[in-house]
Amino acid sequence: MGGEGILLLQPGKHEFPFSFQLPSEPLVTSFSGKYGSIQYCVRAVLERPQAPDQSIKRELQVVSHIDVNTPALLTPVLKTQEKMVGCWFFTSGPVSLSAKIERKGYCNGEAIPIYAEIENCSSRLIVPKAAIFQTQTYLASGKTKTVRLMVAHVRGNHIASGSTDTWNGKTLKIPPVTPSILDCCIIRVDYSLAVYIHIPGAKKLMLELPLVIGTVPYNGFGSRNSSIASQFFMDMSWLTLTLPEQPEAPPNYADVVSEEEFSRHVPPYPQPPNCEGESCCPMFACIQEFRFQPPPLYSEVDPHPSDVEETHPVSFIL
Repeated sequence: MGGEGILLLQPGKHEFPFSFQLPSEPLVTSFSGKYGSIQYCVRAVLERPQAPDQSIKRELQVVSHIDVNTPALLTPVLKTQEKMVGCWFFTSGPVSLSAKIERKGYCNGEAIPIYAEIENCSSRLIVPKAAIFQTQTYLASGKTKTVRLMVAHVRGNHIASGSTDTWNGKTLKIPPVTPSILDCCIIRVDYSLAVYIHIPGAKKLMLELPLVIGTVPYNGFGSRNSSIASQFFMDMSWLTLTLPEQPEAPPNYADVVSEEEFSRHVPPYPQPPNCEGESCCPMFACIQEFRFQPPPLYSEVDPHPSDVEETHPVSFIL
């Protein structure tokens, strides 16, 4: 130490670890687009006496977190539209499209289930499709520029004239893209899911459902709780059944087995001669003899009561 606040370094390599505290206010997510970018960097300067300063700069990636579990992003999105195919008086019929997604917020890598109903009442062969679009909006000096890019798409089957088709959860996976940028005054990045129908010789019919690409993935807590609750109520529904105050007596033996049926299934077996005991009777005859024997008489009184009544613990799990 050559003096107070002065550090003399010997020739060689020296490393000084340091850290920065980012501002407490939210920072816009790093982004690089066609007409502008949002960048953060760390710059280190080495001041040397009687020599030019030496500096180095390293880029720093910042992500502003968007939680898709907020109520606004868990709301389903549904749209419906119809289009008449034809020109002037030569109309062939309408084509209707209805599309729905379960929620508005998704994250990178998730697959979006698409629910759609398509009805083709025209005379043409149509093809349903779906795509995710990224819209970049640049605002500077009172001017606006917009760039629209398709980042993912999926195609459905052909639908003939007079036919319908249904997408019951057709999936479209989100590729690695920049999260939505909604809180910047100069650059915005929005997403939308477009479900559209390609109609030969006519303008396509398109529905655009708004999307928000977040960073905190969907945890499914609300849906999981609702499913568990519904399962619980379904399993406990037997408690609502009322039992009769008096148990019903069993049916009479004569109502169950008639004499004709008894005689048909129990053929007479003559007693064999020279039989000096029950053990000489044929085994099959004994089985047939007891096949349709009447049950014991029904009674609500225990014929063999015990002096000490046994008790068993009963527990309920709520």
